[in-house]
Parts: sequence; C-alpha cells; structure tokens
Amino acid sequence: MNARAFRRSAVAIAAFSASAIVLAGCASGSGNDDAGSEDGEITLTLATFNDFGYDDELLQEYMDENPNVKIVHNKAAITDDARSNFFAKLGKEGLADIEAVEVDWFAEAMQYSDLLAEVPDSAKGRWVDWKEEAATDADGRLVGFGTDIGPQAVCYRADLFAAAGLPSTPDEVASAIDGDWDTFFDLADQYKAATGKPMLDSANSAFQGIVNQIEFPYDEPDGTVVATSNPELEDAYNLVVERGIPNSAYSGQWSDDWNASMANGEFAAMLCPPWMLGIISGNAPEVTGWEIANAFPNGGGNWGGSYLTVPANGKNVEAALALADWLTAPEQQEKTFVNVGAFPSAVDAQAAPSITDSTNEYFADAPTGSIFADRSEAITVTPYKSADYFKYNTALQDAITRVFDGVEDAQTSWDTYVAEVEAF
Repeated sequence: MNARAFRRSAVAIAAFSASAIVLAGCASGSGNDDAGSEDGEITLTLATFNDFGYDDELLQEYMDENPNVKIVHNKAAITDDARSNFFAKLGKEGLADIEAVEVDWFAEAMQYSDLLAEVPDSAKGRWVDWKEEAATDADGRLVGFGTDIGPQAVCYRADLFAAAGLPSTPDEVASAIDGDWDTFFDLADQYKAATGKPMLDSANSAFQGIVNQIEFPYDEPDGTVVATSNPELEDAYNLVVERGIPNSAYSGQWSDDWNASMANGEFAAMLCPPWMLGIISGNAPEVTGWEIANAFPNGGGNWGGSYLTVPANGKNVEAALALADWLTAPEQQEKTFVNVGAFPSAVDAQAAPSITDSTNEYFADAPTGSIFADRSEAITVTPYKSADYFKYNTALQDAITRVFDGVEDAQTSWDTYVAEVEAF
C-alpha cells in the first residue's frame, strides 16, 4: 500500500492564538460564555497547546456532522501556559469546555479528579493499558481521554553528519547510538571535534530522555521522597552536566532561537518523539537534510503525550464529552498522526494501515509508522509521576540551566536544587 505522508505543520507562536474557525464575538479563553443560543446552536471551546493535529479541516469535519455545534480552538504556545491557566481556573469559571492536560502534570490534575467529568463507558478500553490506568482515579472513574504517546527515536541532519565525517544513513546512525548514553555522547564529541558546534539541541532534552528511563525518579507510590537521595537521578544530573551541556546548543527548548536553529544548522540532532516531527518540519520547511534513526540511547523511552479532559462544571458537559470522544477515537488518531506525527494511544489506531504503512516525505520518506511502533515496543520503564513530579522535575531542569548559563557550578547548583526540594 502506498503510504500517506505527513502534512507539514507550523508551530504555534503565540499563546492562545485562535484558530481560523473561531466565531466572531466568542471570548478566547472563556469556556462557557454564550455557550448556547435560542436556535439550539452550541459553541464548544477546545484548549490545547503546541500542536495536537486538530487542524481546521478536522474540526470542520465534526461540525459538518453536527451542524448545531461550533468549535473555538484556543492553542497555547507551550504547556506551561496551559498548566497555569488550568489550575488557576479548575473548579471555578473560565476554563474551556475541553482542556488538554500534558502527561507531566496530569498526576497533579488527578488530585482534583472529582472536578472532571467521567469518560463514557463506550470509550473505555480504547487506549493502551498504562495510558488508561493513569487517568483512572481511586474511585475507578476514568477522567481523561488519551491523545498521543511519545516513543522516542533520534532525528538528525544527515547532511551535517556526512560533512562531519560521521555515519549519516539512518541504519548507520542507529548503529552508532545503539548503546548507553555515554555511547550517544561519544558520537556528540566526535561531531563537535569535527565541526566546532554542538550536536544536540538542548541539555534539558537529554536530561528528560534519561529521567524518563528511571522508574521512581523523585518519589515513590508510598509517598517516600527520593528526589535528593536517588543515585540514579544524581547520576543523570551529573552525566548531563558533564557530557550533555558541552554538546548542547541550548539549555532548554521552545525559545525563538531554538525554533530557528532547526533550519540554520546550529545543532544537528534532537531526541525525537513523534510529535516533534511536525515541529521540525514547521520550523525548517525548506531544509532537506532531516532524517530519523530507529534507535534511542539505553533502549527506549516515552516523552510526552496528553489527555483531553472535560471540566465537570462546564455548561456543555455532554456535548464536550461527545467531542472529546470523537477527537480521541482511533479514526481521528490516525488523522492526527498524518497531520503532525502524534503517535496514537488508541490500540486500534496503532494497527491501522494508515499508521503501519506511513512514511514521511519531509524526513526522506522515513517509515515513521514502523519506526515509532518499534520505539514503542522498546519502552520498558514508565516513570512514576506523583502530583509533585512537575515541580521536582522543573527544579532539577533549572539546576541544569544554571550550570549551562554559568550562574553556578555543578555542585553548587545541585545543592541549590536540594535546598529547593527541602523547602517544598
């Protein structure tokens, strides 16, 4: 079967920029104002971040099938903006009818599961087990509709690798990084020696790749906090500080300069979950050198993935549940994979020919469906994430940033992190 190529997607560049289908007179950010009208028309607000693949064409398809529904799509540029808005308004007023929640702060949201509407029974069992289990509260209520998951590969500039005298075909690069993280950084050292430039986009993306392979990075299910005593976590910090920072162009991602660097060659490789593909192609549409290696340091890891939730106090709860159900059904997850590379969490979608046979024209016709299916099978650890995961993880990423920026040395920055954790 001739595989379908991804559509190139542009990255959202402004917080809560409204989609082209926003209705005149509807307040962006308000989930319930003017929700209904005398003729029975319902306006539903959908709040996401980054790029879920919910393009105008997909949302128009739902509106064509449901002519009494109009959808307003508000998209935050980064997940932190969405998180701040979500927790400031949850249980009050002002949230969208449907709110996207990112996996790293979903456990935090689950503390307030009683403020979220329950997923219909007809949708239960749709998603991979661990995705659904994480969205089920102590009372057995499933309150999150799974969107994507993020099995990781490595995206790289084949032209820059070749110019540096490094392996450059996907199979060659996969072989070169098929080992532990030191093996990966060895390749980065070679690239820097040949070019004088860092191979990797950011130190904190390397850290995130490593921490996603630690089962209990910051705390344990019984409440024991190990954020300052876990040797695996301290080893991860030290590895990134010693080997990741010298080989990284930035401390973190999502800045304007980082976006531009995907096109200008300031770095040559990124740790790459499926949702990153659309971000790369959107930022570097004219670059022809990006390819994908079907490998990941130390085996496999999941980075990212989200849920759609429906605030229980919304004015259009039933209609919102119906839209969230439709958006996360296997058929729509196939479409969002084609749109932006969001790898499905719905089991039936993962087995669909549109996924398994898919290639990506931008990435040299890489067989992305089979690559990320392989990367998904390689995941052996899903980190435990308590409600405090986000703040612990952010604090340690801030420690790495301080070292990258030269504000503190490695030991001082770790000590600062320890003090912050003790103060939480």
